[in-house]
Amino acid sequence: MKYIMFSSLLLVAAPLAAQNQDLGQPIPEGGAVETIDEDAGLEVTVSFEGNLDDLGIAIPGFATDRDVATPANSSGTAALGKELARVITSDLRNNGLFKPTGPDALPQPSFAEITAPNWSTWSNRGAEMLVHGYVRGRADSKLTIGCYLYDMALKQELVREGWVVEPADWRRAAHKCADLVYSRLTGESPFFDSRIAYIAETGPKDNRTKRLAIMDSDGANHRFITTGRSTALTPRYSPDYKKLSYLSYVDGNPRIYVYDIGTGRQTLVTQSSNPTFAPRWSPDGRWLLYSMAVNGNTDIYRVSASGGEPIRLTDTPGIDIGGSYSPDGSRIVFESDRSGAQQCYVMDADGSNQRRISFGGSRCATPEWSPRGDQIAFTNASSFNISVMSPSGGNVRVLTNGWQDEAPTWAPNGRIIQFFRTERNSGKTALYQVDLTGENLRRLPTPVDASDPAWGPILP
Repeated sequence: MKYIMFSSLLLVAAPLAAQNQDLGQPIPEGGAVETIDEDAGLEVTVSFEGNLDDLGIAIPGFATDRDVATPANSSGTAALGKELARVITSDLRNNGLFKPTGPDALPQPSFAEITAPNWSTWSNRGAEMLVHGYVRGRADSKLTIGCYLYDMALKQELVREGWVVEPADWRRAAHKCADLVYSRLTGESPFFDSRIAYIAETGPKDNRTKRLAIMDSDGANHRFITTGRSTALTPRYSPDYKKLSYLSYVDGNPRIYVYDIGTGRQTLVTQSSNPTFAPRWSPDGRWLLYSMAVNGNTDIYRVSASGGEPIRLTDTPGIDIGGSYSPDGSRIVFESDRSGAQQCYVMDADGSNQRRISFGGSRCATPEWSPRGDQIAFTNASSFNISVMSPSGGNVRVLTNGWQDEAPTWAPNGRIIQFFRTERNSGKTALYQVDLTGENLRRLPTPVDASDPAWGPILP
């Protein structure tokens, strides 16, 4: 079993000897599907035939060898085992690819059954896949949590992983388990163990209070970062997840700050009396892009994330706004009205080779490059829907049909897009997610109205 220890933001490998000692019983290490050697990089072939969205996955409560109290759940590790399974079930259901059945509709396996499933119990329920797991309290108050994925047709284990976590981080272990299942069954990169920043909005629509807020990818562990005494806009996570950039208006003047999530300190990167917009990180975390209007002309600038003299990248009549780097940092996509209407353009990272990529009669705004590099999401500013296109501007597809959808941001694996929707008349805003098929639209719960979402990478 791969076995990982992590605190709130740190994962450290644990030795194999410690694994088996902590598990309290021998855990078989052999490949469960024929003679697969995971260390050699070979892939498991799942026996299921058909579409993934038809794939039934049983996720019973995680077992415990001894029900003990834990700060993670006042009812003890047995109750926490069910909560873990509920989070995993919700993760896998909400992405739209699977049909999971959670612990509230399933029998509870014993601790011994976690590594030796009672196959008849689950095959009689029509499940193609089975997720087993356990949770154990430790003498140091931490939790050991294990996750196993079984193929019901083969009656064999596909993959396993384990974590040692602080009690406050039990949800991260659940998201890690969901990521493990998702990655093994789809072959895609995971995304559940990630976080989202957004602007929390309260008050009347003509006088909104806008605060910076962060939360887990499923809306849990929500907290406000700023007080709302000054307006906060357009947050973005740094590539290493340690910081957030955002735009703040203090005394009516725009300032770009970098907020250190661990220490709570914020650093002023640049300020101006000129209108300033949309700071964005470079993939290496060294630079921030932003837009600034000077004498009626708006251009895109680059500045060191630690502050310094900005460098202007565009210099054409009109309004150049935004800026999103390609994953390799070599190119930037942005919006400009230099042709007479909002359209999307691509340029090299130094500002050279600027060329228009959006055509077809619609307006293109707020472009965001996919983490995979193969697509660009944007706001169709003619109809205010979320669309995607290739980096060359082809293969345009409309994904949403709300009244006013805008500001797309990608999941870490590039499969799901998050955006915010404004309701007609009321002006209330909320976060939504949709996958690249245009299906599986869902609203993400937030305690107040929400706008300007930013999905961070997978947590380190």
